[in-house]
Amino acid sequence: MAKTSFENPFMKMFDDLPVDMNMFNNAFKTSAALGEKFSKVALEAAAKNAEISSKWTKETLDKFATVSTAHDEPADYSKAIAEFASASVEAASEHVAAFAEVAKKAQMDTVELMLAAGKEVQAETTAAVKKATAQAAPAAKKATAKAA
Repeated sequence: MAKTSFENPFMKMFDDLPVDMNMFNNAFKTSAALGEKFSKVALEAAAKNAEISSKWTKETLDKFATVSTAHDEPADYSKAIAEFASASVEAASEHVAAFAEVAKKAQMDTVELMLAAGKEVQAETTAAVKKATAQAAPAAKKATAKAA
């Protein structure tokens, strides 16, 4: 049997196009750098939250020591518990506010990273499209000339 050769001029045009692997390498490096920055924001927030939590626990345990101390009068126990409860409520509002500040900072850092990344991706995409257009035009002309 005779083997038929079918050449598609459209597909042949793509054979002549140069492929710039640097574009893919740069995209990977950019993505890795962005991931590193996001990880840094998350790890800083987690470390600060751990500090706040540890400080809160230590303060609570220190304040509870007065409640667990033996008192002479029964009324002193209720007074110690009331003081502990009052101090705990005050400490809770302070520590929750500290957690909120950490979250606010992490959110702002994340938004800044996203905005910067968007601008960077836009600039890289524009440059890549311009470069690809400049490289593809001669290859397309060459493929068109061969097909004609």
